[in-house]
Amino acid sequence: MTQPVERHLLRAKDQIEARYADPLDVAALARAAGLSPAHFSRLFKQAFGESPHGYLLTRRLERAAALLRNTDRSVADITMLVGLASVGSFTTSFKRMFGSTPTEYRAAYPAIADRVTLPSCVVRVHGRPQRRTFREDGAPAASVASSTTDPPGSENT
Repeated sequence: MTQPVERHLLRAKDQIEARYADPLDVAALARAAGLSPAHFSRLFKQAFGESPHGYLLTRRLERAAALLRNTDRSVADITMLVGLASVGSFTTSFKRMFGSTPTEYRAAYPAIADRVTLPSCVVRVHGRPQRRTFREDGAPAASVASSTTDPPGSENT
């Protein structure tokens, strides 16, 4: 029993989603779908509205945009992380999709260090002096209960 072609296309689409940073090409995706490259490309575009290569490039650029917003990695590093080989081609494709260069896009968002919120307990621990100058090993403090001479319930006015 054969599966419907749509399931094969979804398998290829899922492969793009999961392995966008790998060197994928239409032939490899067509093999994953069990179709010839030409038939696969035609059915993929019919089903999803864009070519397999266009869909892969869109996923890579979306991931690159997220990395630009949420990390301080260099543009060249991000280019390689998302599976592209040329910073120039990446910049051109990114500008075509987002309307600005990767550097301009990043500048439009606050730096990641400015957006990270630390729990107050972490701030307190790291804000404490590392070398204390006051004496901690002095005589034990007298307990509060033994130093009071007034009976409970009476007030000193």
